[in-house]
Amino acid sequence: METDRSRLRVNVIIPAFNEAASIGRVVADVPPDVAEEVIVVSNGSTDATEEQARVAGATVLREERKGYGFACLKGMSYIAAKPVGEQPDVVIFLDGDYSDYPEEMPALLAPLQNGQFDLVIGSRATGERERGAMLPQQVFGNWLATTLIRLLYQTRFTDLGPFRAIRYARLLELNMQDKTYGWTVEMQVKAAKMGLRCTEVPVRYRKRIGVSKVTGTVRGTILAGYKILTTIFRLL
Repeated sequence: METDRSRLRVNVIIPAFNEAASIGRVVADVPPDVAEEVIVVSNGSTDATEEQARVAGATVLREERKGYGFACLKGMSYIAAKPVGEQPDVVIFLDGDYSDYPEEMPALLAPLQNGQFDLVIGSRATGERERGAMLPQQVFGNWLATTLIRLLYQTRFTDLGPFRAIRYARLLELNMQDKTYGWTVEMQVKAAKMGLRCTEVPVRYRKRIGVSKVTGTVRGTILAGYKILTTIFRLL
């Protein structure tokens, strides 16, 4: 079992939809001594997202089916097609809008170093958050969802944040299925049900570049909230 972070083989998956203005900065800020490969999954982008990601040094995939989960699953399929000896020990997920701080990846990996934990969530709720980085509906939605998970699944989270690290073997065991807004909560609920060792680390969070495709619209906010709540109860 790995005893230090330098021995962990890490792949990063970044779903991105029309994030040309930010994706290059996200990829560039991934510590080169942490990630063996950065995989940007363009979720039907119509701008220069793919070009900017390639210029920054990422492996670029394209998923035409719209949905956050579709993009994440595309990245996982790419990893699964690698020879077993080249597959990662850990997969890190984060967003392509530059709201997360990629340079904080070592903090997410630290609890995985000695095998003590399986899943690490970067918590925006316990970290430093730039004013206005999370809209009121996001703050309330996170509180409600994590409260329900604690009550129904006896596992404490403070956030459904996209910035997370998980052991690849455990990720495969979760048999992730959600194709859209429920991806993050599905991972956390299934991890709780299966008894994975979960923890959180505080992370910083800033205003994203551009407008959110989810919480930036009333329709997106309603659909995301509905999907998150139905996923929590459906998996019960």
